[in-house]
This record gives sequence, structure tokens and C-alpha cells, in this order.
Amino acid sequence: MANRLYGSLLMVLFLFSCNNNRIYEEYQGLEQLSWPIADTVSFDIEVPTGQNVLSTLRIKYNQDYDYYNLYVRYLVKDSLGQVVNNELLDMNLFDPKTGKPLGNGYGYSFTQTDTLPLRNFKEHEKLTVQFIQYMRSNDLDGIESVGIKLEKGVN
Repeated sequence: MANRLYGSLLMVLFLFSCNNNRIYEEYQGLEQLSWPIADTVSFDIEVPTGQNVLSTLRIKYNQDYDYYNLYVRYLVKDSLGQVVNNELLDMNLFDPKTGKPLGNGYGYSFTQTDTLPLRNFKEHEKLTVQFIQYMRSNDLDGIESVGIKLEKGVN
């Protein structure tokens, strides 16, 4: 009886954990848990057809990070390599007053997200999205990975 209840509970948790809104998600781990100033993190994506898409930058970090925020240059290049979007993002990773980590996580690692303005592109257009750290520090210790996620948005 207890095994059947336990199995049913696991099945329900599994079903609720599935996210049918995800279109694309990828993370790139950074060697030595550090983001060198010369490293560009790139993702090749394709804009989906006929959907409102919510895109987010995802930074996985730990408490070895020395600052409360992170400046990231965000570049989008079309299939011809032309820059079609170039913006500087400012993400708070820690509360500036309390020093408490922001975002989701527990223990030593956390993930903070920021919305990306990935809009007004042709359907099925292949894009390269690049991220460059702009903190004027040769190595940003405590940055574990950089990711991007595309989800179906609300129409």
C-alpha cells in the first residue's frame, strides 16, 4: 500500500514538473567557475514560427562572486553575421544592502534570470546570441554557467 502511494506521488510530481512551454534551453558551463573577460558565450538559435516568445538570460553563480551585480553585453547576430541588437544588461545577483543572493537556488549555487528583448525577428530566422561580461575584471570568479531559455509567451 505504501509503495503504491509513494509511486503515485512520484508520478504526480513528475507530471507537474514538466514544462510544455519550453522551446529552447541551453547552458554553457565556464571552466574553473570563472568568466574571463576575453570569453564570449554564444548560442545558435532559431526563432520559432507564429509564437510570442519569452527569452531569458540565466546566470548560475555562487558566493565566490565578488560584486552584487553583473554587467553583460548582449549581442544578436542574424544569419549573415550582422549585429541586429546590441545592449548592455545590468543584473543584480546579490541584494546590495543585505548581501543575500537573489534568484533561485540553495546552498552554494544560485541562478538569476533577466528578460532578453529577443523580438521583431523573422520566423525561422537563425540567430547567434552572444554574451560578454563587462565588469572590467579579467576573471569573474563565482560564475558557473551562462544560459538562455526560450518559452512560449502569452499571446
